[in-house]
This record gives sequence, C-alpha cells and structure tokens, in this order.
Amino acid sequence: MFLGIDKEDLDKFILIGDRVLIKPKTPESKTKSGLLLPPTVQQKEKIHSGYIIKTGPGYPIPAIVDVEEPWHSKDEQVKYVPLQPKTGDLAIYLQNSGYEIEYKNEKYIIISQSAILMLIRDPGLFDD
Repeated sequence: MFLGIDKEDLDKFILIGDRVLIKPKTPESKTKSGLLLPPTVQQKEKIHSGYIIKTGPGYPIPAIVDVEEPWHSKDEQVKYVPLQPKTGDLAIYLQNSGYEIEYKNEKYIIISQSAILMLIRDPGLFDD
C-alpha cells in the first residue's frame, strides 16, 4: 500500500501530544445499489476512515520528585502515557475534529486521539 510519504520525509514530521497523522481512505463513490454519489455528499459524511501514518508521544505526565536537593538536576525527562493507535491501524474518526493538510499533493488529516471512534489493527496489512 502506497502511503505517499517517504521514510525520510516521515522522520521530519513531529506530532505533538495526542495528535495522530492519518492518510484518509478514498470515500465510496457509489452506493450499494450502484448510484453515483456526488462529492458534496461524500464530504458531508460525519464519520471517515483512514490509515494511521504516525502518532505523537502521548499525554505528558508530571515527573514526581521526592526530594528537592541542590545537587539534583532540574531538567527532568518528561514522561508520556502512550496512545492506543499504532502506525498502520485503520482508524474510524470524526471528520469535523481534524485538520486537513496537503503534503506533496497528497491529503492528510491531523486529529487528536479523542476523535478516533474505533481502530482496526491488521498486522499483515503492510507485508509484501
């Protein structure tokens, strides 16, 4: 499956907090009975789906310091609660809670984890 972003380019993307980068699936252009749907109907759908390309580190949690000693370093490492979505998951998400971006003529969506309604995880999805 072609996702539109090279590995080198993907390493340049840094998502903040609970944000997720999604490559949207192409919406259905026909109904089950064969009627063609105009683009305006496809855009009005409240729920969309797409593949997760990259995730942020998660929700930051404060570091617990027991003793304030003068010799302790003040630059503590931030710890994160990890996100549930993983790269390659199919996400079902709310359309209006995301931000659309375009990179190399491809459309991507940035949403927070809370806008994802469901994940479908298939470990063999990207195997050749």
